[in-house]
Amino acid sequence: MRFSTKLLTHFFMVCLSILFLIPLFWMISTSLKTPEQIYSYNIKWIPNPIAWDNYIKAFQYVDLLCAFKNTLILSAVNVLGVLFSCSLVAYAFAVLKWKFRDLFFYITLSTMMLPEMVTLIPQFIIFQKLGWYGTYLPLIAPYFCGNAFYIFLLRQFFMTIPHELHEAASIDGCSEFTIYRKIYLVLSKPALSVVALFQFLISWNDLMKPSVYLIDQKQYTLSLVLQQFKAQHGGTEWAMLMAATTIIILPIILIFFIAQKTFVQGIAMTGIKE
Repeated sequence: MRFSTKLLTHFFMVCLSILFLIPLFWMISTSLKTPEQIYSYNIKWIPNPIAWDNYIKAFQYVDLLCAFKNTLILSAVNVLGVLFSCSLVAYAFAVLKWKFRDLFFYITLSTMMLPEMVTLIPQFIIFQKLGWYGTYLPLIAPYFCGNAFYIFLLRQFFMTIPHELHEAASIDGCSEFTIYRKIYLVLSKPALSVVALFQFLISWNDLMKPSVYLIDQKQYTLSLVLQQFKAQHGGTEWAMLMAATTIIILPIILIFFIAQKTFVQGIAMTGIKE
């Protein structure tokens, strides 16, 4: 009975995964088709012949290499900013004992209820007054000021670490920053990996903020370049559009498969502890 239940469960999960993979397969298939195959009434899942030159043309139509470099640097810096700021705040909320700690934690969580569109205009005015409009600073600075969701995630993980380790390190004369750096960060690699992956995905796919703050095409990110290409050629050049999209999402897929074990471990170990 148990074997049959597991078999049915796995069969259902495989069918569901195939359902989710169909759009991805169709995108890759379209990126390798000729215009005649794309507009044919007979649906062809496997292109014949395969038009590999669609990927070459995609690089020729838009500057994907420059956009790839910009997006990679921007995503990496944002990940570092989130890991540094959120882990410090989470350590203060989870380990340190100070007056009104829980109150400030609940206030921090309450900011998650604010939609991003509500704060977009005030932030734009602030960054414009600071002279940051047209630079990467509006896309980087907010992530060095913490994120409520990541703070909550890391706080819950820090609270699962035995407090005896903190007491032992304090007796040995370690400072709070040393304890945070050598004990809590080292033991929290799964949770930090989850935060890094989440933030990398957000920064990599972000379209709204770059479209608001960036004005120089040499600064454009991949999402912005893809949107520009879609506006100019999306109605006619479907093969190159799908090729460019495949190139953009390929690093995300590779990163997920490489960090899959750590990602799942971090989600599983991040418990809800009061």
